Amino acid sequence: MKKFAIIGVGGYIARRHLQAIKETKNKLIASMDINDSVGILDKYFPEADFFTNFEDFSNYVKDFIKNGQKIDYIVICSPNYLHFSHIKFALENNIDVICEKPLVLIPNQLNRLQYYEKTYGTKVNSILQLRLHPSILALQEKVRSTSVNKIFDVKLTYLTSRGKWYLKSWKGVDKKSGGVATNIGVHFYDMLHFIFGKVKKNEVHFRDQMTSCGYLEYDRARVRWFLSIDASFIPKKDIENENLTFRKIDIEGEELESSCGFVDMHTLSYMRILDGQGYDIKNNRAAIETVFKIRNLPLVTNPQYSHPLFEQIR
Repeated sequence: MKKFAIIGVGGYIARRHLQAIKETKNKLIASMDINDSVGILDKYFPEADFFTNFEDFSNYVKDFIKNGQKIDYIVICSPNYLHFSHIKFALENNIDVICEKPLVLIPNQLNRLQYYEKTYGTKVNSILQLRLHPSILALQEKVRSTSVNKIFDVKLTYLTSRGKWYLKSWKGVDKKSGGVATNIGVHFYDMLHFIFGKVKKNEVHFRDQMTSCGYLEYDRARVRWFLSIDASFIPKKDIENENLTFRKIDIEGEELESSCGFVDMHTLSYMRILDGQGYDIKNNRAAIETVFKIRNLPLVTNPQYSHPLFEQIR
């Protein structure tokens, strides 16, 4: 039985980590969140210690270690801009890490984390669950079995409604979240790299607080992408059915099957990590570099290849 601690236990994604810790028959000993609405702990680990500030949490961790006990993993579910410092804290205390995406916001921070791993003999693991999805693996195999000269045409559309609260939270601040493309899209860019190879071209056609779109070329694909938290882009029939998330990945007229388990595969991710097969810092680099450029590249206002929804906002 491994011992876990978690930072950011009050957030939406944390419950998936709590479930994964439970389902892999391990133990949560401590958690921290600046918000105290963490009743979810009662369902999974009611006896875990809880702290509402990082100083108390860090002192607990250090005292726990000084008393000859071991924390095997610290799980990072805190806001994106805090990931680097929280990972660094864990590594410096000789504790391995499981971190939600995006691992960090700035590519150079990956180099520093690799230095800390080497210095302290600890490891950073990340959640890249789309790499484990059967449909993604099947598509990757299809691409690999096709002539290397074949370039696939792909349209990626991800629309998910968010209320006014979103822009007033840390998620609405680019320096804290990385913007829409990072916060809701980084795992899609990882998926595209995983399937189609290296990024050869990166264009951004539109970018604001709620919407981002552009064009990417990979070794084996041309990808027109559109991401938004603006409900006005969601098809009317989905709105009428109270389906406020629209996800479509079209590969030359064929839609990638994503109706089952497309997002929630944390337990399988944990099983791989505990077996020494977790995704490391190197696995994250392509996606982190992609979204960093999407945040900073100048806009291409008259692109040759654009997503169909771009016509509604150009």
